[in-house]
Amino acid sequence: MKDKTSKSYWIHALSPLHVGSGRGVGHIDLPIAREKVTNWPYIPGSALKGVIADHHDASAGKGREDCAKKKAAFGTAGDDSSNAGALVFSDARIVCLPVQSLYGTFAWCTSPMVLRQLIRDLTGIVPGLEDLKVPSLSGEKALASKKTVLGDDTLYLQDLDVPMEGCDYVGKWAEFLAGQVFPEDEGWRGEFDKRFVVLSDEVFNYLSEMGTQVDARIRIDPENGVVATGGLWYEEALPAEAVLAGMVWCDKVTVKGVSEDELVKGFCSGKLCLQVGGKATVGRGRVSLSFQEE
Repeated sequence: MKDKTSKSYWIHALSPLHVGSGRGVGHIDLPIAREKVTNWPYIPGSALKGVIADHHDASAGKGREDCAKKKAAFGTAGDDSSNAGALVFSDARIVCLPVQSLYGTFAWCTSPMVLRQLIRDLTGIVPGLEDLKVPSLSGEKALASKKTVLGDDTLYLQDLDVPMEGCDYVGKWAEFLAGQVFPEDEGWRGEFDKRFVVLSDEVFNYLSEMGTQVDARIRIDPENGVVATGGLWYEEALPAEAVLAGMVWCDKVTVKGVSEDELVKGFCSGKLCLQVGGKATVGRGRVSLSFQEE
């Protein structure tokens, strides 16, 4: 899997992002998709593959059937000859959760467990990742880079007051992640560095559940112009500025005359502006997706 065709991709949410998981059983009617083990938000790889296929005009049907590379990359339909295509997208896991801060407007929050998973997933694919050290902390404590604008010795996140310290390791993480998410934007790399903070896993878990965006939506009854009976519901979204990462690689190519390298370079290069998930008509799901440079 970790061969010459494997590369990472990084997602920066430009608007709230709703990749749903069906009807909820709690007070949120339409929750977002969450990992079973950690309960952290994520984007399924299948959703991303479909969006990228659509971006390249390779959705199922004529747009795909007339092009050998598109068929090889995204597969073919049919009872006897269907296949999923050679490109494989992993799920996009949360890297940084944006949380409102009394100082600095908002913080890009992560945790030691999130960073350990990132190292495990992308070591061997992203150069330099294995050299970074994961900070160790527990309880209500935060570590920030020494350029932070989030306060002096206390971090104010929503209703939490968390003691905060400066840490050289966190500064190195901020520089590394900013280079992946904003490879061509020096201004945003600087903003990321000033707002990046590492929380304990316990605090991050709490904020990943309580820090998402929940909006009340209504349906108007056209007969009388007021809210219809039963027409109130609550939708959850991953907030704008969230950062996620995953990897893509090329499996065996079954179409003759098409190479693995051609598919990765043709469909998984550069920076894309995409719409991911539901609620596009109300502006949800605008993301910037950057593939790892060659």
